[in-house]
Amino acid sequence: MPENLRSQAITAGNARSPNRAMLRAVGFGDDDFVKPIVGVANGYSTITPCNMGLGDLAKRAEAGIRDAGGMPQVFGTITISDGISMGTEGMKYSLVSRDVIADSIETVCNGQSLDGVLAIGGCDKNMPGAMIAMARMNIPAIFCLWWHDQARTPERQRSDRCKCL
Repeated sequence: MPENLRSQAITAGNARSPNRAMLRAVGFGDDDFVKPIVGVANGYSTITPCNMGLGDLAKRAEAGIRDAGGMPQVFGTITISDGISMGTEGMKYSLVSRDVIADSIETVCNGQSLDGVLAIGGCDKNMPGAMIAMARMNIPAIFCLWWHDQARTPERQRSDRCKCL
């Protein structure tokens, strides 16, 4: 049984030549069209320290997916920092951002016929947002929570950690 059942909708057959042309433009080769296409939903931003390390983690995830025989496709999600927006009009957008994150992940995964998704987040909005999206989709999914220890002194270096759920 092929591992790219969903993505065959955009990669298999003569009618999908235009689709494959778009994928070739982002690095796909002839042998890649039979591999599972796995999305990497990346919450990276410099808006909040909670998400600053996600870009490096997404690059490692991309390499791991490729090494495992898949074709990674990285895409971004939004983020809101409660710590910055609290006490302002910006808090009106904080809670709703979870649904926007969920919708964006679900939109990319279903719109691009992805075979699976790895979501990477580091705050209290992109974690539930990713989980909501995963619960609504019927595809293999993993969430990696990244966090870091911000307290730095000369004796104590920054510590980065990741836990996958």
